[in-house]
Amino acid sequence: RVQPVESGGGSVQTGGSLTLSCAASGLTFVNYAMGWFRQAPGKEREVVSCISGSAIKILYSDSVKGRFTISRDNAKNTLYLQMNSLKPEDTAMYYCAADPDAYCSTSSWRRASEYEYWGQGTQVTVSS
Repeated sequence: RVQPVESGGGSVQTGGSLTLSCAASGLTFVNYAMGWFRQAPGKEREVVSCISGSAIKILYSDSVKGRFTISRDNAKNTLYLQMNSLKPEDTAMYYCAADPDAYCSTSSWRRASEYEYWGQGTQVTVSS
């Protein structure tokens, strides 16, 4: 059974940093693009970043570009999200997701429906 599991969330002040992890078992990890999404209360789930299976292609939403860094360790089946210069508007539940299209398609990487497997989420709270 495929089950991504996120960890690393928490509460920080504005300007702080956090690193999220996502351990994905039950799948051939390198064959999947991996994405990070987030959802704030009362808002739609939005994509944060996508990394291709080989880590050659990386995409970020404009709201996090330059502050967040996505990476993966295929030997450990683990995805990461390094978040720096955090802002209160980054407060949300963060989810990792696996896309069987390994390439972070430019036309579809933002769509939640593109991703087949989802974790349960980890909460990030940024206070001002």
